[in-house]
Amino acid sequence: MSTYILALDQGTTSSRAILFDAAGQIVASAGQELPQIYPQAGWVEHDPNAIWQTQRDSIQAVLQKTAVAPERIAAIGITNQRETSLAWQRSTGEPLGNAIVWQCRRTAARCQFLAAQGLTDEIRKKTGLVLDAYFSGPKFEWLLQNVPRARELAAQNDLCLGTVDAWLIAQLTGHRQHVTDPTNASRTMLYDIHAHDWDAGLLALFGIAREALPQVVPSSGVVGHTDPAVFGVAVPIAGIAGDQQAALFGQTCWQPGHAKNTYGTGCFLLSHTGGQAKPSDSGLLTTVAASADGPAYALEGSVFVAGAAVQWLRDKLGVIATAAESEELARQVPDSGGVVVVPAFTGLGTPYWDPQARGTILGLTLGSTKAHVVRATLEAIVLQTRDVVETMQQESGVALRELRADGGAVANALLMQTQADLLGIPVVVPTVTETTALGAAYLAGLGVGFWPDAETIAAQWRVARRYEPQISADERDARYATWQRAVARARAWATA
Repeated sequence: MSTYILALDQGTTSSRAILFDAAGQIVASAGQELPQIYPQAGWVEHDPNAIWQTQRDSIQAVLQKTAVAPERIAAIGITNQRETSLAWQRSTGEPLGNAIVWQCRRTAARCQFLAAQGLTDEIRKKTGLVLDAYFSGPKFEWLLQNVPRARELAAQNDLCLGTVDAWLIAQLTGHRQHVTDPTNASRTMLYDIHAHDWDAGLLALFGIAREALPQVVPSSGVVGHTDPAVFGVAVPIAGIAGDQQAALFGQTCWQPGHAKNTYGTGCFLLSHTGGQAKPSDSGLLTTVAASADGPAYALEGSVFVAGAAVQWLRDKLGVIATAAESEELARQVPDSGGVVVVPAFTGLGTPYWDPQARGTILGLTLGSTKAHVVRATLEAIVLQTRDVVETMQQESGVALRELRADGGAVANALLMQTQADLLGIPVVVPTVTETTALGAAYLAGLGVGFWPDAETIAAQWRVARRYEPQISADERDARYATWQRAVARARAWATA
């Protein structure tokens, strides 16, 4: 009897496999870190084989840990880092060089050139996106132009271009399927979110053949089965969603105005807008939301560096040994001592969309300590989120009543309390904080009837902790004004 759903959560810094039961609870999980590759300033890459190997090893580890037979897995759901772009040979499954990670800025100049040609509005109207190197279309173009054999294979209809979900599905199915879902397709800058199809004009603009791209299939429903070489049995793959849309689904934010923020490598705040795609003039993205029953949309604000800033403190500065230590060290001081960190290591996202911004530390004195810098780094995550919330509330005219939070950083109670303080609204953490994986599991489970309907899933959502604001509005606004002054100094730095 099939009693579990297996969620594969392939992120920017790790690959994980999580087994869920019918109550939506985690039975077991396993994961491995994914190495980052930095070939030159502003470039970020992953080894496609490492993506697959770490994901496959995580699957095997969670099954060994639980002694669960593959036959007991009703379906697999996949959620993934979005916009990261890969090229591989269709007939062999061999990757053509490294993946270009969503953080990579190598195509910034190309995007600036296209913007100068007056294409910004056309692209926004079709795709809901701003014209930025963040998205996949320019990355695919770069791969075609710079990777050996890519054009040759494209001419032979033997090339696959895709995001991480498509790459994993190709590997899981023995290269029999080349598919993606609307949430991932909507992040490529090639997909018309209103027509629900690849756009011919955008494909021509970036020189990409439709045949190289994956077929777009629903986020929920069986799209293929695993090759027996992976599990020993054929397990249905029945759920696909980009990580942020998966988290929105896992938080059961299915009604207009429901919002969540995921604290991972980056920080991504999504507010559901129902069946209507709402355009933005303030730097928000209009994106496809994951759904099991027809088209749905969300507005999204994107923070490029959140947890990655804590990783920078650990790996590059060596001021902490573990990410968890950041809270302990930050609590050693009552505040940041006037220090402000703007972690614009790969530019700034919403609402600035400034690829030339760079990381900045301001307000240092002889009394500043590493504890002050760590606390200021945590506050930067919170303040970037306020940037997004301010933009979203101004554009919609609707004030958020609460913010549902998920991702690894919700374990940091200081961070969550500071978030509530500087937003002035409650921050709510659910009992299952792995909502990205949970959303993929829910989509897969609905796709095979493991859960009968969305109401059954909604009844499983529970609050673990609620953080209420504890500072005055005057203090909140003063600290935000200081942040805005710091951001102004970090912007356009790379052109100086």
